[in-house]
Amino acid sequence: MRLLIVEDNRELASWLGKALRQAQYAVDIAYDGEDAEHMLKVAGYAVVILDLSLPKIDGLTLLKRLRQGGNKVPVIILTANASLDGRVAGLDSGADDYLAKPFEIAELEARVRAVVRRGHDRAAPEIAVGDLLFDGGTRQFFLGGETLALTPREHAVLEHLMMKVGTTVTKTALSESVFGFDDLADTSAIEIYVHRVRKKLEGSAVQIATLRGLGYLLRHAQ
Repeated sequence: MRLLIVEDNRELASWLGKALRQAQYAVDIAYDGEDAEHMLKVAGYAVVILDLSLPKIDGLTLLKRLRQGGNKVPVIILTANASLDGRVAGLDSGADDYLAKPFEIAELEARVRAVVRRGHDRAAPEIAVGDLLFDGGTRQFFLGGETLALTPREHAVLEHLMMKVGTTVTKTALSESVFGFDDLADTSAIEIYVHRVRKKLEGSAVQIATLRGLGYLLRHAQ
């Protein structure tokens, strides 16, 4: 999944980006509201992690513009303002969750997983296709009851397809969920990772089908 961190404290943003990449997310970082607004117009994100005290465009204004424009991307507010009025203002402006600084990275990751599940209308933390199981709580894959070893990019590919199971995912959409702005990858690069995931699913009851001209579909093997 691809996340956007909007935080003007570069040290904090760098720490968050590193921690979330280690948790197998693709991460982009914007240091002001203006850059974030542009990035949200040209790329799709699973979650936005938004500070409120931003230069150029403050966090609440950015959030209001997003919602007024019809963008429903889940937003988790991070701020040093833990007052009741501050929380109410953020939630009323369209935030999905609110986390006060300082915080533990494990709690932020849990909140990211929770808003993603809500966004996909999945109350249950587990998704199964054939003998492939995805545990939404730990973000681990199990194949035939055994842990499926995946590289971060392979994990991102399979997770996106799993969250969209039953739906055709375009190559562009899959690429955007896996690569950040700094990765300099085109859509053809995604074919390599899809191929690698297919190899790891060989012999199982699940497959990634290619629908020519449309994209990829994760489904039960026929």
